[in-house]
Amino acid sequence: MLTCIIRYRIDPTRRDAFAHYARTWGQCIPRCGAGLIGYFAPHEGSSTLAYGLYTIPSLAAYEAYRARLADDPLGRENYAFAQAERFITAEDRTFHTLASAPHAEPVA
Repeated sequence: MLTCIIRYRIDPTRRDAFAHYARTWGQCIPRCGAGLIGYFAPHEGSSTLAYGLYTIPSLAAYEAYRARLADDPLGRENYAFAQAERFITAEDRTFHTLASAPHAEPVA
């Protein structure tokens, strides 16, 4: 299983637009086949960093998911919304595998 972590740089005066964008992906991503963990907007600290996280079984599954997302009418609309409104100034996407889960009691 892979976790896709998308790091966004957003215009801090357009957090409302990012929230709308995130809620819309909240509908599209699961429908197109990925396991949405969530979108995270700035609260304290940096006012320009936001994140989106979802899981996908493999890079091959990711390619199929991206094709379904490109064909999804609401997904296309959301992408166009972000392009028109320009509240995202940069976007980076990385894929990670789980290296460690939370542990119980430390081993003595």
